[in-house]
Amino acid sequence: MERKKIIIDTDPGIDDAMAIFVALNSPEIEVIGLTTIYGNVYTTLATRNALHLLEVAERSDIPVAEGSHVTITKGTKLRIADFVHGSDGLGNQNFPPPKGKAIDESAATFLVEKASQFPGEVTVVALGPLTNIALAIENDPEFPKKIGQIVILGGAFFVNGNVNPAAEANIFGDPDAADIVFTCGADISAVGINVTHQVVLTDADCEKLAKSESKLAQYLCKILGIYFSYHREAYATNGVYLHDPTALLAAVDPSLLTYTEGVVRVQTCGITRGMTIFDNTKKRYGENTEWSNKPTVRVAVTVDAPTVVKIMMERLMNS
Repeated sequence: MERKKIIIDTDPGIDDAMAIFVALNSPEIEVIGLTTIYGNVYTTLATRNALHLLEVAERSDIPVAEGSHVTITKGTKLRIADFVHGSDGLGNQNFPPPKGKAIDESAATFLVEKASQFPGEVTVVALGPLTNIALAIENDPEFPKKIGQIVILGGAFFVNGNVNPAAEANIFGDPDAADIVFTCGADISAVGINVTHQVVLTDADCEKLAKSESKLAQYLCKILGIYFSYHREAYATNGVYLHDPTALLAAVDPSLLTYTEGVVRVQTCGITRGMTIFDNTKKRYGENTEWSNKPTVRVAVTVDAPTVVKIMMERLMNS
């Protein structure tokens, strides 16, 4: 069976590191590039971390394209989640700088190029704010038709957000870009915190990773401490949410989740900035509005959490 071509748009990030390592050990897919974006860290550090993680996994053959340093509206006041992932994004381990370098192309250019080179065959797994994907759409209006699928980690459908009661972090990072992407007409699946908060790595799971002979599993245990501490403080739980690995595995095996379909718009201002508003009603509204004639997307509503954890553990321990 031909492997699915994947580009991971990422802001590494502890759970990004987990997702990248799982991706590199998933025989169903071929990772053809990483593109970087701000979010858990600033973009420059995201690029450094992406290169470092590929070196740790001995996959420096995979290109890394650096993404935008500002939002789609040129905003520079970015929300950076260093209090979750550490000031270096990887658990305050301060690893030595990677030997590799990013390619000369920007992330948006790389996305457009690969979608054109392999029309209908590339899946983008977007693990951070959606600026790079929105820029790709601006650069090439045909991008939504050329790209095979976009799996978005983002949104707080049917539940409160994790930045504030209204917004989830990735969408809050660039709401204008998110609204462009959700309404672009591409084949989109959104995996929100309504499902990722059901997928938990426990202390016991972490101990199993530490005892395995896998270099990648042991590396993750080294960086996971701060992530566990944050979850204990913020959520009063002894586990960590597997946001990014869940979205990655949704691209690998869509049957792990169930979806409902409808139109998604993103609030771009005010107290609910970053809120994902989902309309899956069959009602015919009486007037034309900002919702009229918009393309639908799939939004995840359930997840087989035990299987997601099991697959992730197996692929990390057998790497």
